[in-house]
Amino acid sequence: MSKRDYYEVLGIEKGASKDEIKKAYRKLARKYHPDVSEEENAADKFKEAKEAYEVLSDDQKRTQYDQFGHAGAQGQGGFGGAQDFGDFGGFGDIFDMFFGGGRRRDPNAPQQGADLQYTMTLDFEEAIFGKEADVNIPKEENCDTCSGSGAKPGTKTETCSHCQGSGQLNTEQNTPFGRVVNRRVCHHCNGTGKIIPEKCNTCGGAGKVKRNKSIHISIPKGIDEGHQIRVAGKGEPGINGGPPGDLFVVIQVRSHEFYEREGDHIYCELPVTYAQAALGDEVEVPTVHGKVMLTIPASTQTGKVFRLKGKGAPNVRGYGYGDQHVQIKVITPSSLTERQKELLREFNEIGGNESTDEQGSLFQRFKNAFKS
Repeated sequence: MSKRDYYEVLGIEKGASKDEIKKAYRKLARKYHPDVSEEENAADKFKEAKEAYEVLSDDQKRTQYDQFGHAGAQGQGGFGGAQDFGDFGGFGDIFDMFFGGGRRRDPNAPQQGADLQYTMTLDFEEAIFGKEADVNIPKEENCDTCSGSGAKPGTKTETCSHCQGSGQLNTEQNTPFGRVVNRRVCHHCNGTGKIIPEKCNTCGGAGKVKRNKSIHISIPKGIDEGHQIRVAGKGEPGINGGPPGDLFVVIQVRSHEFYEREGDHIYCELPVTYAQAALGDEVEVPTVHGKVMLTIPASTQTGKVFRLKGKGAPNVRGYGYGDQHVQIKVITPSSLTERQKELLREFNEIGGNESTDEQGSLFQRFKNAFKS
């Protein structure tokens, strides 16, 4: 049976770089290795990929193959059947690649502590103007009794004699394809590489205790729902002398009975009487920055929006202020005195139902609908 083209086997172009060749082989090795693959003929496919890699990863062998094909490969003494893994260094490395992609991290190396998250709820005005606050965060801290070692005062931790401090145990097995190294977490020290003969009575050997910690938070002006504040170094403490994690404060904002907010802009409805809308008026409008006077022109319709420039929320990054948008809502009285009813009837009789501009055209279209 004729051999397939090595480039076809690895699924690469003829001009592929060494990195591309290695990447293609690693992918096939993960897929077809007989000890992990359940595919039919996985061993043959793995051997084929390995043979192609050994030829194409070697400059001299690749040149011979490109010129003379498989005959050139055989002229070099053949490239199949070797029991090593080339630059992968044996099955220990290939299994590292299968089960984690690399060597296990030193359990005694410094590690950064975990980040914490805290949700803070603000009133509408607090989000607009910012505030300073102290919050109590439950977090882990190094045990004062044992200074974080987990050992009873006066005693010391010991290096695990089973894993020699590495935190992992290796099991070697010979297979028809070579030596397999299987690594697992040391169950004697739980992967820490250390044994504590006498545990601290305060923390039970954990080296850490839970406490409520008061942390000062500065809330910037203009912060909004869903924003986060990062407080560096206020997360969980580091491990083995590593740096602490960070605290992330997630902001929630209570709704307001009068205002609504979208970004830096604030929206509200302003109720006015029919007379104010028809005759015009100057009214007082509340804003988060204080009361301002708003001139309502005569014949103002319900739904009309006025803009109060710069009366919105401050931009949280310091880029000025948003605006406040005031929408007019004409209120129809729910109860009238006899005198009010009489005046309205008189108003209607002398043409109070006639109008001009948008309202007039609407009434005219309404009348025309009955003529058709």
